[in-house]
Amino acid sequence: MLPKLESSKPKQSLIFEVLVALFITTLIISNILSVRIVKISFLTFDGGTILFPLAYIISDIITEIYGFKKMRQLIYIGISMLGVMAVCFYIAQYLPADTQNLVNEQAYLSVLGVAWRIVLASMTALFIGDFINSYVLAYLKIRTKGKAMWLRVVSSTALGSLIDTTLFTVIAFVGTLSGNELLKIIATVYFIKIATEVIISPVTIRIINYIKMRDHIDTYEKPHLKFYG
Repeated sequence: MLPKLESSKPKQSLIFEVLVALFITTLIISNILSVRIVKISFLTFDGGTILFPLAYIISDIITEIYGFKKMRQLIYIGISMLGVMAVCFYIAQYLPADTQNLVNEQAYLSVLGVAWRIVLASMTALFIGDFINSYVLAYLKIRTKGKAMWLRVVSSTALGSLIDTTLFTVIAFVGTLSGNELLKIIATVYFIKIATEVIISPVTIRIINYIKMRDHIDTYEKPHLKFYG
C-alpha cells in the first residue's frame, strides 16, 4: 500500500474563490435587474444599481490584496460569463414556444429578450470602468507605499464608477429614453455607487486587513496599461 502523499504547497484560502463567485454572481444578477428602470421620488435608476456597487467593492478587495493582474483576469472571466448568459438568453428566445403559455412567452421577451443590449453595455462598461478602477488603486498603492487606503479605495472607485456608469447608461438606454432621463440616471446611479462605497469603506478596509493578516498576503504590483501579460 502506497503511503499517503501530501503536497508541499501551502493550502490555498477559499476566500479568493468566494470573492470570485460573488463578483460573477453580482454581474449576472445586476444585468438582469438593469432591464427595469426604477423611480423613487426624484431619483431615477436602473434596477441593477441595488447590487452592482458590490462588484466595485470586491474589485477593490481583490486588487488591494491579490494585485492588479488577478483582478484583470477576473474582469475577463466576468465579461466571458456575461457573454455566455447573453447567448443562452438569445438561443432560448428562438426555441419553439408553448402556444398554451403565450403570456409567459411575452413576459420572457419583454425582460430577457432585450438582455443582449444590457449585456453589451455591461461588458463595455466593466471592461473599461473596472479596469481603470483597478489600475488607479494599484498605482496609488505603489505611490503611497500602501498608506491612505481609504483615500485610494474611494478615489479609484470615483473615477472608475463615473466611466462605468456613463458608458453603461448610454449604451443600454440611448434611443429608448430622453437625454434628460439619461442624465438623471447617470447622476443618480453614480451618486448611489459613491455613497455606497463611502458608507461601506470602513467594512471594506476591515475585510482587506483581515484577509492580509489571515493569509499573509499583500501584493504590491505596478500596473501597466496593457490588457495581457
